[in-house]
Amino acid sequence: MKEMMLHHKGSFIFSIVTMILGFGYGMYLFGSVAQAMGVVFIMLVLSVLEISLSFDNAVVNAKVLGTMDEKWQKLFLTVGMVIAVFGMRIVFPILIVSIAGGIGIFEALNLAITDQNKYSELLQTSHITIAGFGGAFLALVALDYFFDTEKDVHWIGVIERTLSRLGERKSISIVITILAMVFMMSFLNTTDAQAFFMAGIWGIVTHELVKLVGDLMESGKDGEEDTDLNLTQAVAKNGLAGFLYLEILDASFSFDGVLGALVISKDIFIIAGGLAIGAMFVRSMTIHLVKAGTLNEYKYLEHGAFYAILTLAVIMFASTLIHIPEVITGALSIAFIGAAWYHSTKVKED
Repeated sequence: MKEMMLHHKGSFIFSIVTMILGFGYGMYLFGSVAQAMGVVFIMLVLSVLEISLSFDNAVVNAKVLGTMDEKWQKLFLTVGMVIAVFGMRIVFPILIVSIAGGIGIFEALNLAITDQNKYSELLQTSHITIAGFGGAFLALVALDYFFDTEKDVHWIGVIERTLSRLGERKSISIVITILAMVFMMSFLNTTDAQAFFMAGIWGIVTHELVKLVGDLMESGKDGEEDTDLNLTQAVAKNGLAGFLYLEILDASFSFDGVLGALVISKDIFIIAGGLAIGAMFVRSMTIHLVKAGTLNEYKYLEHGAFYAILTLAVIMFASTLIHIPEVITGALSIAFIGAAWYHSTKVKED
């Protein structure tokens, strides 16, 4: 309990420091206390957006992190946090704008500072590619869980038992994901369809590469390779593979938050600060779930998280055609996890 309080205390300290920096940045921009406080308020709104979109991320992270030793848990909370904030909330959007606009990275950074509307426009044009990659990766993460033949705890039995039996067909997750991608392509123009499909293929390749790393590292230890492991099981057996998996998973979840944040603010530093506060609390929440043994105590919680991940993958695919407000994505995530938690408590009482 004391250690958990330290994790939460660290999140609060980080948040306060970030908000102070945000206030200072607001004073630098506007020279007004009222407008500087407005910057802090926007950061708080962005942090709530990040947290609401990442409940399922925290649960899945906890599943993997719980099998890793304390060294890797600390790396996830420290080095992983740096990657999450500066890598995914600052560097990655700038890199995307650089590629989309055919300009240099430093030019893209200058654009983010001096012409935020143009920067936002270029970032939004990359949505098709981001949706393809993130949607495919997250779809495989969720489908691998439900098609796991060794999964013996089922929340919605009529669905999950059937999917578990179908998991005996090798590569069924990949086949379904590709079919979903081909279906979505039929609604897109030729250029967008090509970009979407190629990004989706890279999402699939990334998923399989991370799984391969986990399998190879495990076979290097035990002298044999278990090819029946799903991605979560494979990477959980090795600290480095698990760390890589968590960072890629976090990246896939953060796509939605970064793009959604542009609706609230176009300032890259305000966005980074607000999302960083949310990301820190999500990591703190993950550590709490691990230390408290919550996934063992509430046995359907991870089921709810994977249903939410599958829903997010569907939403990312669908967002290539229509805009789906982030509040809907966040609400569905919370609803799935809340329902799973409630059902878990009812089972405990019985």
